[in-house]
Order: sequence, then structure tokens, then C-alpha cells
Amino acid sequence: MTTGLTARRVSVSALLACGVLPAWAGSGAQAAADAEALQLIVVTATRIPTPEAELASSVTVVTADEIAAQQQRTFADVLRNIPGLNVVQQGGPGSVTSVFMRGTSSNHTKVLVDGIDVGDPSNANAAFDFGQLLTADIERVEVLRGPQSGLYGSDAIGGVINVITQSGSGPMKAAASVEGGSFNSFNQTAGLSGSQDALHYAANVAHLHSGAVPVTPLDLLGPGEPRNDDSYDNLTLSTKLGLDVTPSFDLGLVARYTSTHLNYTGEDFSTFPALPAAEQSESNTDEYYGRATARLALLKGALNQTLGVAFMRNQTATLQPQTPETLNTGERVKVDWQGALRLAGSETLLLGVEDARDEISQPLSASTRIDSGYVELQSRLGGHWYSALNARYDVNDRFGGKLTWRIAPAWVSTATGTKLKASVGTGFKAPTLSELFQDFAPFFFANPNLRPESSVGYDAGIEQRLPGNRLRLGATYYHNRIRDLITTDVTGTTWANVGRATTDGVESFIACQPARQLTLRLDYTYTEATDDVLQQELLRRPRHKGTLNADWQLTQALRLDLNVLAVSHWVDGNRDFSIPRLDAPGYTTVSLAAALDVTRALTVFGRLDNLFDRRYQNPVGFLQPAFGVSAGIRAKL
Repeated sequence: MTTGLTARRVSVSALLACGVLPAWAGSGAQAAADAEALQLIVVTATRIPTPEAELASSVTVVTADEIAAQQQRTFADVLRNIPGLNVVQQGGPGSVTSVFMRGTSSNHTKVLVDGIDVGDPSNANAAFDFGQLLTADIERVEVLRGPQSGLYGSDAIGGVINVITQSGSGPMKAAASVEGGSFNSFNQTAGLSGSQDALHYAANVAHLHSGAVPVTPLDLLGPGEPRNDDSYDNLTLSTKLGLDVTPSFDLGLVARYTSTHLNYTGEDFSTFPALPAAEQSESNTDEYYGRATARLALLKGALNQTLGVAFMRNQTATLQPQTPETLNTGERVKVDWQGALRLAGSETLLLGVEDARDEISQPLSASTRIDSGYVELQSRLGGHWYSALNARYDVNDRFGGKLTWRIAPAWVSTATGTKLKASVGTGFKAPTLSELFQDFAPFFFANPNLRPESSVGYDAGIEQRLPGNRLRLGATYYHNRIRDLITTDVTGTTWANVGRATTDGVESFIACQPARQLTLRLDYTYTEATDDVLQQELLRRPRHKGTLNADWQLTQALRLDLNVLAVSHWVDGNRDFSIPRLDAPGYTTVSLAAALDVTRALTVFGRLDNLFDRRYQNPVGFLQPAFGVSAGIRAKL
């Protein structure tokens, strides 16, 4: 992860190709290119490219190179190792996957893919399912922690996860890979990218298949009842196109289609407590994402503005034993404009407006419209102080207006390699369309009078880089208070804004480079998440989490990557929550990946997952994959 000395710097040309570096960078972009080895550029924290050294926000960047080194095929695998995040996956690949960031709820994280808000309106909690995103075309992932509604609006109480896919540049390049292994896995990828005159292009196809993943614990099955293993197929097609009409005006288009098919074991509620069903259930999903953009630079590059139109549509068909098929559809259309005005060499004013419409059909039909505006001032004060101040106002046609803000100053000394940082801000989560309108008569009813969940959070930390850049370490304390949480009322028959919670903890790291070919990084996260009403620990938030990554370029052709993940015990419910609270044991897993360049165009690779065959459940009632082996070959032209 590029927040440590394992950083592999993203080139300025790549940012230009991604459409995230403003056109006013111009000659400045070339100057930055000369120093890019010393600067990591981050976009998500301020919505404009900013050197990571100048940011007060806690952000982790994962590059395509790091994803390839660890041979991570699903987005859930990428997120497991990031500090401050707890990933919960109900089985193997393709099963429902949630992320709890800094102890907040699983629907308190804003997720963007190439600028498209991909949270699913058709889900009961409107959260994004991280289990359906593959990594084949990902260029970089930026994980921004802490309340960020001042720039991103609803859902960003815990933070923001921003995925940027690959762009094309230079001569045409083609790549393809195939691999297979344990659990009847068989995966293929193919991609084409490059540029021709004013046109930049990239197109990718990825197919992931896992045919036999044991998920149901045997002790939950009846005598003599066989276990049905999960199976999953994911086919993803994606493209990113760009056209440089003039040096100051360009057009862009991204499009993504994902089709998935999951066979899984649901619950048989004819008994109490419920048991795993004897017959399997099916879930088939079609996801469509797209965004068109136009960028224009005016005032000799001092004003860089982008107009975008985005569309997303998720449709999930679910077939469970002895019940009719259900079809849930969620759609979002968003129009946005953003302008970055360079006021002086040390100040930039950011302005933006958005108009979005969410709609669901499940078979309930409902919709909501949100109009938003935001402003940010990014400044450098003297030789050491940097700051970002932002505010946003969202108007929802269901509950009215909501004002949020964030202040994030940092003090940096290049002479000593020290950075002191702090931030304070607010966040909110709008009630979902399901919570507002979906009844389950005669036992449970929606509440159209719900208010948004809201939070106030702050953090403060220090980072220190020692001379020679061989060692870097840091720690950040964070605190978040959440009010008006939406949960069931005292009658248990409807939703109400009656919940309160507090989360706090520490994120710390040590990164070192003992040799030019070897980089090491150790992360440790401590989290306390408390229900302030019931005065008890929140579910699925382990207090301790640690990761160790070692990346070793053993020879010019051979690269090894070792990853260790350790998670402490946590509080969970059983599979159907007939036991609402129990202690879930922690676990430690070890993975090892290796890649050998046989020629410049041909690479063979292999991976050992869960090397010591640790048997564990996360969440309780759902086994995680045991020891697995995979191997494959990749060709580049």
C-alpha cells in the first residue's frame, strides 16, 4: 500500500490519462513529472490532485502493481489488508460482502468507480456489495477514512473508497491471462489499451469462476445431510475512452457491465432456530455503470471544469426454495459539474453542484431526488502549513436540507521528515428508499418520516520519515459520534431514529526498506465501537487487526509477496441471529504469491492462500476458504 515506503508512485501521465489531473496542470504537470518519484498524488481527499505529503486526511492508496504482486482477483481481497477496515463476506467469492470502516456501519462508506456512485438503491440499506467487483482493470484504489460528507454527501460517515480503472496511452498494448486452482477455480482476463493521435482507449474482459467452495459448517447440518458447496461466475466487460479535442478541451467515457451467477445455501426458517436449507438458492445480478465527461480549461488554464453525466443500474433476481422468484432493481442518474479555480500559486477554490435521482423497483416502486452544492478552499500557508476547508449542502426531496463540513490542517517539515495532521468534520447517511416505503405487513412497516443519520468526527496523528527514506512510521487517533441511527423502535414494528454510537481507535504503521529489492510494512488498527443506548459493543467490529506485507524482488525475473492478516475476536450473532450476541474467535491467515518473468512477454505465477489451513468463520455460520493453491500464465504484447 502506497501510504508506506512500499510506495510505487503513480505517474503524472497516468493521472492525466485518467482524467483526474486538471488541464491547468499544463507545464506544471511536466515539472511534477520530474519529481514524481518523491510525490504520491492523491485525488479523493480533496477531489483535486494533491501531493499526499500535504494532506491531513488519512488515506491509503493501492496500485495495480501491488494488486498484481499479491494476485488479488476480487476487490474484497484488496480491502482486507487496509487499516481501519473490517471485511465481512458471507462465504466464498461472490457472496454478500460488507465493509465496516473505522467501526461505523456497513452502509456508512461512499463507494465510487470512475466517478460513479455505485451504492445500490435497491438494497435494504443501500450499501454497495463489494463481492461483485473484480480487479482486472483497476489502476488504483484510494481509501479515505473519516467523515467526508463535506465533499461527498450522504453515505460518507466512515469514509470514501474510490476506484480508478486503467486508461490507455502510448502504443497499443495487449495482455491476457489464464489461471486455475483449488475450489474448481478457473479465471481468465484479456485487455487492450493504447492511444492513437487524440484518442485514448482501454478495453478489458474478465471472467472469474469458483465451482466448489465449502461455506456451511458441518455441525449446522442435520444427521446425514450433505453439504452443498457454493459456486460463482462473474463476467465483467469494461472500457474507458478519451478524446483530446483541443489542448484545453477533452471528452471521456467509461462503461462497465457485470453479470454474476451465485449458487449458495440459504436458511430454512421452518424450524427454530433456522437451519441451512437442504436445497440451494440462486442469485443472478446484472450491473450497468457508465459516465460521460467533458473537461474544459479557461482563463489560460486557471479554471479547470468538468461536466459529467453518470448512470448505474443493478438488477438482482433471487430464487429460493419454495418461494417465488424476486426481482430487485435499483437505478441512479446523476449530473454533476465541478470547477477548480487557481486563485494564486498557493490557493485553489473548488466549486461543485450535483443533481441525482435514485429509483427502486422490488416490486415496490419509489424514488428520491437530491440536489447538492459544495465548496472547498485548499491553501498553503508559509513553508509548513497546508489546509483544506470544505462545506456542502444537500437538499433531499424526502427530508429537506443537510449541511456538512470538514476542516483538515497539516504541518509538514521536509527538513525533519515530520508531518503533524488533524481533521474534524461531519457526515450523514440518508434513510434508504426501503426504510422509507417498504412494508412487510402485518409484522413490520416503513417510516416515511425518518431523518438522516448524522455524525461528528475528528482525528489527529503524526508521521515521521527518517533520513535516507528507509524507514517511515506513524499513528493516528480517531473519534466518531453518530446520532439518529436508524433502527427498530421499541415496538419492533417500524424504523425510528433512536440509535446512538461512538467509535474511536488508533491506526498505526511502520514501513521500511532494508534493501532496495525488499520492502516491509506492518499495520495495526485498534477499534472500539459502542452502542451508546444499550452500552454494549457493536457487532462485527474486532478490536485488533494487524497486517504484515513483505514484497521481495528476489531477482530481476522473480518476485515474491508474503501477506499476513491477523484479526482478534469480535461479537457476532449466529447465522439466523436467533442468538443475537456471541463471541467469535479471531484468526490469522498467511498467503504467499510468486511471479516469474520467463521472457519480457510471458510470466508464470502462482499463489498459496491460507497457507497454514486456518479454519475460521467470518461472519459466524459461514466458513472462509481453507488452504488453496492456484497457478497461471500471463502474456503481454
